Amino acid sequence: MKILLVNGPNLNNLGERDVNYYGSSTLTSILENLSETASSLDVEIKHFQSNQEGNIVDFLQSERDGSDGLIINGGALTHYGLSLRDAVLDAGIPFVEVHISNIHSREGYRRHSVVEDIAVGQIAGLGVKGYEYALQLIVHHVRSQEKN
Repeated sequence: MKILLVNGPNLNNLGERDVNYYGSSTLTSILENLSETASSLDVEIKHFQSNQEGNIVDFLQSERDGSDGLIINGGALTHYGLSLRDAVLDAGIPFVEVHISNIHSREGYRRHSVVEDIAVGQIAGLGVKGYEYALQLIVHHVRSQEKN
């Protein structure tokens, strides 16, 4: 099973960003921990991070075939990235949206996600552990769909 992991703008700066919201873990350390979880679940993760929406769209278009699921933290694109929404829809693979901070308890403009209504689920406010939970959720979802 192949799961795509997409991180949007500024997530490359984790560990340096506002630690009150995002903690001190770096993206590299998150990926290392997630690789261990992926191995225990017998799945492959293909990660992509970009600060440009178009690059994320290109990645989703090029990787959708042969991918079983998606975990996405769109960063700020979560709130206005309509081409990101279209790319996720067009990919036609189930996905889980993840946010390190609780977007629902932050500024008003952060409380809306352009993909929340089409996601299998949304995990927000659980810190970097949310990535692990998202991986477990999408793997469980895909495997349960395969049985039907």
